Formats: sequence, structure tokens, C-alpha cells
Amino acid sequence: MKNNEFLWGGSIAAHQCEGAWDKDGKGVAIMDLVTQGTYETPREICQTIESGKYYPSHEGIDFYHRYKEDIALFAEMGFKALRISIDWSRIYPKGDEQEPNQLGIQFYQNVVEELLNNNIEPIVTLYHFEMPVHLVREYGSWTNPKVIDFYLNYCKTMFEALKGKVRYWVTFNEMNHIDPQTEASDIFTYIIAGLKYTEMENKKQTLATISYNMTLASVKAVKLARLVDPTNQVGCVFGLTPAYPLNCDPQNVMNSLKETDREFYQIDAMCMGKFPEYKLKEYQVQGIDLKVSKEDQLAFKDGKLDFIGLNYYSSSVAHYEGDENNEETLFGGVQNPYLEQSKWGWAIDPTGLRYLLNYVYRRYGLPIIITENGLGAVDQMNSDGVVEDDYRIEYVQKHLEQMEKAIVEDYVECFGYLMWGPIDLVSATTGEMKKRYGFIYVDKNDDQTGTLTRSKKKSFDWYQEIIKNNPTFTS
Repeated sequence: MKNNEFLWGGSIAAHQCEGAWDKDGKGVAIMDLVTQGTYETPREICQTIESGKYYPSHEGIDFYHRYKEDIALFAEMGFKALRISIDWSRIYPKGDEQEPNQLGIQFYQNVVEELLNNNIEPIVTLYHFEMPVHLVREYGSWTNPKVIDFYLNYCKTMFEALKGKVRYWVTFNEMNHIDPQTEASDIFTYIIAGLKYTEMENKKQTLATISYNMTLASVKAVKLARLVDPTNQVGCVFGLTPAYPLNCDPQNVMNSLKETDREFYQIDAMCMGKFPEYKLKEYQVQGIDLKVSKEDQLAFKDGKLDFIGLNYYSSSVAHYEGDENNEETLFGGVQNPYLEQSKWGWAIDPTGLRYLLNYVYRRYGLPIIITENGLGAVDQMNSDGVVEDDYRIEYVQKHLEQMEKAIVEDYVECFGYLMWGPIDLVSATTGEMKKRYGFIYVDKNDDQTGTLTRSKKKSFDWYQEIIKNNPTFTS
């Protein structure tokens, strides 16, 4: 960090904002084949582009052509950092080519240059649900270790293209939701790996293989980043949800521990220098065949993370005896009756952020940056053309209070807060625009109407003041 400067800012993802899905040599990526859905109706995953169906990634919010305007607004808010993602299919349209697409490289060089010109630190995610669909169909996605080599080639291309410009890199976003212990929805396995859960023949084996290969790819990318530029700082982003016990019944406490820890094995592998033995033994009992070669062992040892990115939105209650009729949460627990929920069924729990910051920091001792946190809501403009989003201000304010307590009172080393998403963009899970997160309103609707005009919500000025008045946090 520069002069102890806290990295205030936001996070966005290519497939949710860029658009220009078939421009300047970009190939077809997995999210280009997913239609718009709703909270009640899942997004449809198509084999080809079908007429009469709407694919939100094709236009996004047209960040591809409007990035200068958007970055100027972020700079006006006072952003110190912006996390972006690179669409692999812009760089290697099919994923397995020998030579990259120079127009794709140039676009991201231009975006990074624009950020630096506005004194905004670029934080670059290399894989945020963006994979060339050719790699899925020709190689079987992450079930095939060849894809690791294609990924590393792509990473090396970007490390070299942005050398000296980007200091903070993220290998993957939220791959931890791939877990052979639990059933998954098609949209979740597709978003992460381009494969439908219902079409997997040996589901547990397939999920374990995908998870392992992505984890191995991450640690190899960390080492590669340091070889290209020893000053590179490399992390991985995990979406984590604490599962509280229903009560102090020891069985419920044990359920809580297991459900909270269920998705931590990949973080263990990336931070502790080895793929965890407990997971290998668990796989063995389940009949999952997974071999860790000597070469892999060295990769885990040499590719430990420099920092951890934390995506946090909500908490849940761990499953307990007699919970069959309770409402499930998005990531597998049951709803907490003590907490209010968003319109999309996400429990609003600011204390859960402090809980996780403590839990993760005490387990790994690595610096943490909050890479996503925010409230999706249906925003309405008033007669003056302003969105009075006091509910968003309240949500973020309460989470920032808990973050500050973790830093100041609990001595957690947290070096930034990147709100999701600082400008309205397409929802990854539902494909909707009406599920808005931003401080900046984008005039686009789910019926494809709208001018794409940007305007400031009430929360824009509020976040601007937060950044101005809180340049640093010190523990």
C-alpha cells in the first residue's frame, strides 16, 4: 500500500458490464450463452445464440465503450482502487491459440492506463466466471489438466502486458462454491466451470477434479506472477458465508463448524503450502480418486497467496434436526429468523463481516481485502431524477462499522473495502438489471429499454464523504 492508504473503491466484472461481446476479436465466453432470468425463474443455459432470447452479457452496461466516463465518476467519488476482471475470451478467443488477440490486450491496457491517470489502483481478476466456451466443449473445462496450461499461458500474457502498471492480481473469483460434498444448481457449476451439474455423470468425482485443477492453477499462477515481476502481489477471492449454530446444543455447534469450514479447503491449499490431508481422506471415503503428484506438491509449496480477497453478503444457520421445512439460503444453510432479508432472500448481517474477518485472519495471518459487499435492491427514481437509496447507505454503513471494529478493536489486517458493484450492472445469478447495487444508476431495464445514461444516486455523495473522511484505518 502507498503511505498506509486504505484502498477504498469498488469491484466490477467483465461479463456483467463490458458488453461488446463479439467486437474486436473477442470469442464466445460461457456467460455469453446465458439468458436473463429472475429470482423465481433460473437463467437458461443455451448451446448457441437463439433468436428471440435475451443474453444480458452481450451489451452489459457498455463499459467497453464508456469506461472513461465510468472511471471519471469513480474518481469523483474518490476511489483509491477498482477491481476489474479480464475476459479470457478477449485475449485468447478460443483459449488454446498460440498468439493472443492484440485488440483485447490493448483494451485492458487502456482501461488500466485510465485508472492510473485518475490515481486509482487497478486490481485485476484473471478469472471471474469468464471462460472461452471452446475450452469447455473441446477439453471438458477444468476436468482436463490441459486447461491449466492454457490458463497459465493467458495469465503470463496479461502479467507481461500490464507489467509495471498492475501490482495487485487475483487468480480466481469464488471458485470455492464448487464442492463435492453438496448438491449444486446448474447455474452455479456453469458460472464457475461452464458445466451443468445435472449433466455430470459422476458428480462428486467431477466436482472434486474441477476444484483441484482450479486450485492447482491458482498456485501455479502465483509463482508465475512473481517470476514475471517480483513486486506483484497475488491473491484469490473467496465468497464466504458463516453458518451459525441454531443454539448451543453441541451437535448444532458441530454442524456450524462443518458447514462454515466446508468451503475453506481451497484456501487452506493456497495459504498453507499443501493440499489438505483432511480433504484427501474425505475424498477417499467418498470413492473420489484424486492424486497429488510430487510436482503438484511443489506447486502448492511455492505458490502461497500474498493476500486474501473476501466477498461477503450474508450469513446463514447451519442445518439442524427438524429443519426440513425451513427456507434454504442461496449457499446452503437455512434462514436466520433474527435477521432481515433482502428482496432476493439474502440475510442482512453486518456482524457476520466482522466474524469472518476475524475467522479468516486468525486462521491464515494474511492481509485481507474486502473485494465484494453490497445490497441488491429495486431502485426507483423520484420526480427530480434522483434515487433516494437510504437503504443502501444504511446497509453499507453498518458493514463499514463492523469492518472498522475488526481492524481497530480486533487487530485484523484489512487493507481495503471494494463495494460491489459501484455502478449498476447485470446480476450474475439472475441476469437482471433491476437487482441494482450501484452508487451510480444506469438507465437500462430488463425489457431492454433505456439509454444507458449514468446518474448519481444519493449514496454517491455519501460514499464520497466516507472516503474523504476515512483515508486510513490502523490497528
